Amino acid sequence: MRLPPVNPYFAVIIGVISVSTSAILVKLASDAPAAIIANYRLLFAVILMSPFILLKYRHEFKLIQKRDWILSSFAGVFLAFHFIFWFESLNYTSVASSVVLVSLQPIFAFIGTYIFFKERFTPGAVISMIIALLGSIIISWGDFQISGMAFLGDILALLGAIMVTAYFLMGQSVRKRLSLMTYTFVVYGISSLTLIIYNIVAQNSFVGFSGDHWLIFLALAIIPTFLGHTLFNWALKWLSTSTISMGIVLEPIGASILAYIILEEKINWSQWLGGTIVVFGLFLFILSTTRKATVTISHKR
Repeated sequence: MRLPPVNPYFAVIIGVISVSTSAILVKLASDAPAAIIANYRLLFAVILMSPFILLKYRHEFKLIQKRDWILSSFAGVFLAFHFIFWFESLNYTSVASSVVLVSLQPIFAFIGTYIFFKERFTPGAVISMIIALLGSIIISWGDFQISGMAFLGDILALLGAIMVTAYFLMGQSVRKRLSLMTYTFVVYGISSLTLIIYNIVAQNSFVGFSGDHWLIFLALAIIPTFLGHTLFNWALKWLSTSTISMGIVLEPIGASILAYIILEEKINWSQWLGGTIVVFGLFLFILSTTRKATVTISHKR
């Protein structure tokens, strides 16, 4: 295999920094409805992808089977509600709590594969899941002590983690039959359509935002969506899935640091303690499940 033009570890570092901006950007546009922010993030992503898809991948659409369209549609709907729940959680709780809790997705994914695909739990996986869940309880308990609304934000973040897990489970078989670009385009398109319908029903306005808001919507489509996860997927050619997954687990740390610098958000004792335990538990979980390769790299954040 020829040497990469850029050190893949450097690409992962840039990717982690990029995905860490997602919660910050959402917070900066928090006076817009969460579903509208999600809508424009995905809609702009679809628009930016369209020329590339039409030029290089349009032939693949003829190969998509009816079953794959159905699974992709469900995946798109679950992805839409992942963004709704997660972005809404940022209106109630801190970036640190929200990002740490939504990062529990690998744990929910493993539970999902156990229920639906009869995956076996290793003792290490069980122990690491218990550790990570204990950390999430500490965060939620600390937030509940501060405010019932902060606790509501934690619940929304956990629902966001569950929704993105469903998105992964629905799409994992389709992803094996389609290229990454085609699958991403289809799912983002369906997810964007879902959000448009949701916003119409919720009577959210699609216009009337400031120029800063439109720049944030565009930045969400470019920085965490493309720059972040495109680099992760590029690095997969040279690095293992577990290595990149460990990099992604560092997102809560990056997001918390950016929230402290940009938003001046303080981190309380329960977020420090619980977040550290969750990240440690996720590292152990990825190490214990490396052989099974159950942690999926995708475009969630």
